[in-house]
Amino acid sequence: MLQTLDSYRHRVPLTHKAGMRVEGLIYADRELLSQIQSDQTLEQVANVATLPGIVGKSLAMPDAHQGYGFCIGGVAASDIDHGVVSAGGVGFDINCGVRLLACDADPGDVRSRLQTLIGALFRDIPCGTGKKGRLGLSAKQLDDVLSQGARWAVEQEYGEEEDLARIEDHGTLPQASPASVSARAKERGHEQIGTLGSGNHFLEIQAVEEVFEEETATAFGFRKGQIVLLIHSGSRGLGHQVCTDALDAMQRGMKKHGISVVDRQLACVPIHSDEGRVYLQAMAAAANFAFANRQMMTHWVREVFSREFGNVSIRVVYDVCHNIAKIEEHTWEGKRRSVLVHRKGATRAFPAQHPALPDDLRPVGQPVLVPGSMGTASYVLVGTDRVMQETFGSSCHGAGRAMSRTRIKNETTAEELLAMMRSRGIEVRGQSKAGLTEEAPQAYKDVHRVVDVMTGAGLARKVARLVPLAVMKG
Repeated sequence: MLQTLDSYRHRVPLTHKAGMRVEGLIYADRELLSQIQSDQTLEQVANVATLPGIVGKSLAMPDAHQGYGFCIGGVAASDIDHGVVSAGGVGFDINCGVRLLACDADPGDVRSRLQTLIGALFRDIPCGTGKKGRLGLSAKQLDDVLSQGARWAVEQEYGEEEDLARIEDHGTLPQASPASVSARAKERGHEQIGTLGSGNHFLEIQAVEEVFEEETATAFGFRKGQIVLLIHSGSRGLGHQVCTDALDAMQRGMKKHGISVVDRQLACVPIHSDEGRVYLQAMAAAANFAFANRQMMTHWVREVFSREFGNVSIRVVYDVCHNIAKIEEHTWEGKRRSVLVHRKGATRAFPAQHPALPDDLRPVGQPVLVPGSMGTASYVLVGTDRVMQETFGSSCHGAGRAMSRTRIKNETTAEELLAMMRSRGIEVRGQSKAGLTEEAPQAYKDVHRVVDVMTGAGLARKVARLVPLAVMKG
């Protein structure tokens, strides 16, 4: 029986399922909770709570919905010495994440050239399932990308040194090992660097509609009315294969290590086992690929805007991953401990003064980027001290799906979607009509409600609201 603690918190007690080692905690208002209870999210939160070595609580953010093993919008921390790592706790699109860019072009000029701009972006940034990129990497180059992440792109003159300071972990996870990435994963990835992908991945030209904390927004690097761009993409086929390989290895590893799980999709191994070490090294390499991928797309965005507007500045506000597992230091139950934090469809949200932040952001905190659905608003948040106490420094990652792709295709058409977007003054370019229909705004939860739960629960504060002007989808 789910127990409501307050307007935004709902406990999954230990009695909900045999074998739970910790309680579950779901953040939601009444309407979002109803949506969360319409699929298997609640059961997945309880299932994750049975994993060996889990500490704190099994968490679900307000955008949570059913995923593979872990719910999307799930957070779980494992004790570094006695806990496990689960590939399902990261997912198939390793370091799927969001990058926000601030553009100094005149807003009126941008609005008057939206068709040209989105057309040029659609031409210059490959998108769609299996789409090849503009670069074909040699084996040596790909290994360098997997080792160095966004730094590789900058050193190849696809960016600027200052970009790196505004990327989570400076765009490189140092524990990455290309040797731990299979030949099949590398084969899938070597022609996909600098590509957007398909599904819910997108590139949007947006405007800053409202600023709630002017001082924080200024520190982040944007202002009301300014043009910004949001890029949502990940590690493409390479990351998918890394997860597939790991799931097979973990299924075998559980027998070796005497681990059983209530759902085979929760396949896991001890963090310090050979299988755990190889997965974390390969996962970090895939995450580096994703950081470099978004860096390459940033370079091509800059090229498009430079051709159209001349010498215009486009700066990285921040780049966050929302499918990742990281070893971090957290205080829990009065003790400082190292834990492996799984964030699957959840965003790191470190508050002011956190030592992991760059010097210019440390006084205000880390930007938390929360994209909405196509045609609705996105938000920039900042974490509070409470987020460290309750969620291992984690926040929501977006609106979260409310309808399956099959259901939404039965309820609307591409023509109806495009007409609705035109009525809102939003330009759209998509690789396919089916792909656009699957991403219709009504297929997602209300992003305003999701954000209001995060702020109402005291885990984050609103910094700004962004609205779309033009959308590019794979």
